Formats: sequence, C-alpha cells, structure tokens
Amino acid sequence: MDLVKILSERYMKPELPEMNVGDTVRVTVRVKEGNRERNQAFEGTIIAKKHGGINETITVRRISYNVGCEKVFPVHSPSIVSVETVRKGKVRRAKLYYIRNRVGKQAKVKERL
Repeated sequence: MDLVKILSERYMKPELPEMNVGDTVRVTVRVKEGNRERNQAFEGTIIAKKHGGINETITVRRISYNVGCEKVFPVHSPSIVSVETVRKGKVRRAKLYYIRNRVGKQAKVKERL
C-alpha cells in the first residue's frame, strides 16, 4: 500500500494553487497538432472536483458562442501547463451541476471577497 503512495507522489505536481468549487480558473493545456506544440487556455468556473491524490480531476464549465462547454481536466496530468485562479466564488455546495440549467445572470456565482 505504501509503495503505491510513494510511486504516485513522485508524479504529483507540488505547486498547485488553491482551487475550490465555484472559482473561476484559467487552465493552460499543451496541445499537440502534428509535429507542432502550442499552449491553449480554457477559462471557466469549476463545477466539480472528484477523487483525490494523483487521480484528482476538476470539471470546468464555460459558455462560448451561447453554448455551454464542459471539460474534465486531470489536475496532475503532464499536459497541463498551469492552473491559475482568476476569481474566488462564494458557494455552499460541493457540486454545482444545477448551473447547467441556468441561463444568463442566474448562472453567475457570487464573488468571495
């Protein structure tokens, strides 16, 4: 059991910002197209955090061209360049799946000061 923990700790990222559900984050991902590589940012609200340790994932939702778009990012993946918190959200739930059914101002999360 300790061997698995030791092996997984070696691949975990040590310098992650504090991310909570409701926060707006900008996730920069390394995208490989053919033989070229570039960094692409995805900015949205964290609506869920799952698992823990090396398997930790965040679900980020944003609206682009009036269509909701969600992506699940493994936090400790080597393809993720950086995660930065843009603004803190004030929420009272662990999962914000109800935001999927909201439109416009109702879908906003209040800012924590």
